Amino acid sequence: MMELKIETESGMSRAAFHIEDLVIAGWAGRDKAAVEEHIVELEALGIARPPATPVFYRVAASRLTCAGSIQVWGDASSGEAEAVLFSDGEGNCFVGVGSDHTDRRVEAYDITVSKQMCDKPVARTAWPLEEVAGHWDSLILRSFIEEEGRRVLYQEGSVAQLLSIQELAGDYANGDALGPGTAMFGGTLAAIGGIRPSRRFEAQLEDPILGRSISFGYRIDELPR
Repeated sequence: MMELKIETESGMSRAAFHIEDLVIAGWAGRDKAAVEEHIVELEALGIARPPATPVFYRVAASRLTCAGSIQVWGDASSGEAEAVLFSDGEGNCFVGVGSDHTDRRVEAYDITVSKQMCDKPVARTAWPLEEVAGHWDSLILRSFIEEEGRRVLYQEGSVAQLLSIQELAGDYANGDALGPGTAMFGGTLAAIGGIRPSRRFEAQLEDPILGRSISFGYRIDELPR
């Protein structure tokens, strides 16, 4: 069970989501050249290219978290800023932002397994999908990492670079609506300067049309070996 703050144009409310299905959309770029850039970026880490794109990975729903820190094994994991679609039990969908935190060492030999290795942090705030659907391509994703004591821009770009989360949801559900109790991560942007680990990760989804944004961050704690 996860409680989120729902920010609408008219005010704030709270809603509880019983998430039973967690789905990560991979290689979800709209621009095939940009998808290829991300594939090459991962190939540099020894990660094999997918047989087709986009790809949908099922992840244990218990991995979804709003905690301010996560525990990971080793020093080879990193975050990815992604729009996240939440479907409640009443046919409504809401959009937030999260991080598909992934173990890159495991990803090098099995992507599906790597998706299970780390918690998937999400912001505590979401917007009704209907309020952003009409200007979806105007939304902007950003992320920041901590590097040598500085907050460094790690990702930035319009979600127009990615397949819309509505389209991804339709693909996953074979043309139907996303099932109740489902959370779907909608793909990510290339990292500025390449994929690399950090002790802190922050993500932001900005709506410049309605003048609002959702931001969150979390600490990455390595488990003792």
